[in-house]
Amino acid sequence: MSHVARRDDTLNGGAPVARLVTVSNRVALPKPAGAPGGLAVGVLAALRASGGLWFGWNGEPDAPEGVRTETITRDGITFATLAVPANLFERCYAGFANGTLWPLFHYFLDGFRYRSDEYAAYHEMNELFARELLPLLRPDDLIWVHDYHVIPLAQKLRERGVRSRLGFFLHIPFPDYEILRALPPHAELMRALLTYDVVGFQTEPDRHAFLGAVEMLFDRAKIAPNGIVLFEGRAVATGVYPIGVDVEAISRSASKAWESASVQRMRQGLLGRKLIVGVDRLDYSKGLLERFDAYRDFLERYPQHLGNVTYLQIAPLGRQNVQAYTRIRQSLEQSAGATNGRFATVDWTPIRYLNRNFPHGTLMGFLRAAHACLVTPVRDGMNLVAKEFVAAQDPEDPGVLILSDRAGACYEMTDALLVNPYDAGAIADALHRALSMSLEERRARHEKLIAKLRANDIHRWRTRFLEALSRPVPRPAERRADLSVI
Repeated sequence: MSHVARRDDTLNGGAPVARLVTVSNRVALPKPAGAPGGLAVGVLAALRASGGLWFGWNGEPDAPEGVRTETITRDGITFATLAVPANLFERCYAGFANGTLWPLFHYFLDGFRYRSDEYAAYHEMNELFARELLPLLRPDDLIWVHDYHVIPLAQKLRERGVRSRLGFFLHIPFPDYEILRALPPHAELMRALLTYDVVGFQTEPDRHAFLGAVEMLFDRAKIAPNGIVLFEGRAVATGVYPIGVDVEAISRSASKAWESASVQRMRQGLLGRKLIVGVDRLDYSKGLLERFDAYRDFLERYPQHLGNVTYLQIAPLGRQNVQAYTRIRQSLEQSAGATNGRFATVDWTPIRYLNRNFPHGTLMGFLRAAHACLVTPVRDGMNLVAKEFVAAQDPEDPGVLILSDRAGACYEMTDALLVNPYDAGAIADALHRALSMSLEERRARHEKLIAKLRANDIHRWRTRFLEALSRPVPRPAERRADLSVI
C-alpha cells in the first residue's frame, strides 16, 4: 500500500492539511458532563477542523476473545477504540511502558527494570495498533502519534506500506544519553523515533538530549543547525512544542466553580485560613514526599503560620497495580499522619491529603481559592497544573505559583517562585514568601505569567505541531543550504 499525502484542508494559520489521525495509548471519549482537560482539548479541536480520527486503547484491560476495534462518530470526529487482551496489556502497560520507560525517561534508575518479555509485549501491542489502524487510514492522512507507549508505531506502519506523514510528540522528558543507554535496546528505540517525519518535545533540553543520543549512536547521521536529522536516506525534523492550556475556558470554569457547593464547603471549612494547594497524580515523579517534608519544615521555620494555613493535597490514584505506587501511597499517608500528629490542634489540621478524583471544574475552583500552589515535581515533561493554576486565578487577587525547576513549565513560567524540589528549606522559604507577598507583586507576577500562557495556549501548541507536520522536509539529496530554512 502506498500512502501519498495530499493537502485539501487548512490549519488556523493557513497551512494546508489533510485529515488528521491521532493515535494515543488511550482514547479520550467526550463525556456528556464536564470539559476535557490537557491533551484532549487541543487534539479534539484539531480533529474537528479536519473531520479526523482518534485511535487508541478503549480503557478496558479485559478484552473479550475476538473483539478488536469499535468505532463511533461524535461531532464529526471518529473515535476508534481497541480492545486489548489482559495479559498483553499488563506486560506492555504496567510492564515495559510504566515499569521501564517511565522511570528511565524521568531519571529514576532506582525504579527502572528491564525484562525482554515485556519489551516483546510492547512491540506486540504496537503491532496490534498498526494492524487495526491500517484499514482505517486514507492515503492523504496526517498521522500524529502521542507519547512513549507507542514509539514503535511508525516503524510498524511503514513496514505495512504507509507513506503518510507521521509525527510523534513526547509528553514526558527525554533523558540524557548516559541515562538512556541503561536500556538494553536503546538504539532500537532511537531508530523507531527516527522513522517519524517530525519528532516534537516539550523543552529544548529534551530535544538537545535526543540529538545528543543521535550523535552518540549513529556516526553516519547528520544533524543540521536547525535540528533536522539526516538518517538512512530520510530527513527527520525535530522541534520544541510546549503544550499549553485553554486559558479562557479554565478561567470561565474556575469562576463558575467558585460558587459551587463543593468549593463553598471547602472554603467554609478553612475558617478564614489561607490555603496552599497541590494537585498531582499519585506518582513518584511528582516530588510529593519531598513536598510533605518541605511543608513540615515550613511549619517549623515559620511558627507564625501555625493554625493560620491549611495545605490541601489532592493525589488521585493511578497505576495502582504497579508496586512502586503502592509504596509511595503508604509513605505519604505516614508522612501526613506524622505532620498532623505533631502540629494539629483540636480545630486545625495542617494537611488534608485526599486520594480521590474531582471533576475538572471543581479542581479549577479549588485552584482559584488557593493563596499558593505547590507544583514541585522532581522531574516532569511539562506539568499542566502549574498553567491551570495561573489561568484559574482572579487577576485582581491572584495566588502565587511555587514551581519546580525540574518541570518543563519552568522554562516559560519564569515569574513563578522557582525552587529545587529536593531543597526542603528553599520550598519552605518560598511558601513563606508566597503567603506574605504584597498584592502589587502578586498582580505583577500573574500578569506576566498569564500573558505567556495566552501566547502559547493549547490551540497554538497543536497548530504549530501540525504546521510542521504538514510542511515537507527536504530530502538528503537536496542542497544542504535548503535545510537551514526549514
